[in-house]
Amino acid sequence: MRRDVFQAIADPLRRDIIQLLSKQALSVNEVAQQFEVSRPAISKHLKILKECGIIDIHQQGRERYCLIRPKSLIPAFLWVEQYQTLWEDKLDSFEAYLNQLQSEYKKHNKNE
Repeated sequence: MRRDVFQAIADPLRRDIIQLLSKQALSVNEVAQQFEVSRPAISKHLKILKECGIIDIHQQGRERYCLIRPKSLIPAFLWVEQYQTLWEDKLDSFEAYLNQLQSEYKKHNKNE
């Protein structure tokens, strides 16, 4: 099965793993210790992240270490970024509306 970055970030636990690995490389055991799910479940999520190209897993002695590949997240970033202006415009419009309501509320209460 061909996987992509969007499948990787679709799951909240995988997003948490990405966040964790963005700070430093960790062994599979160190990753698993950060979550209240089984080690096999973490291994499954790590396998998906590897298949999606988000992480590499390297054997070092008896440990397997997970390293993030930040460039692989670029497609998701670019996709989200295209909506940034849209959402900023919507939020600015909403803020203006709230400010107008607050102003009218203050004016109304002042006249009472």
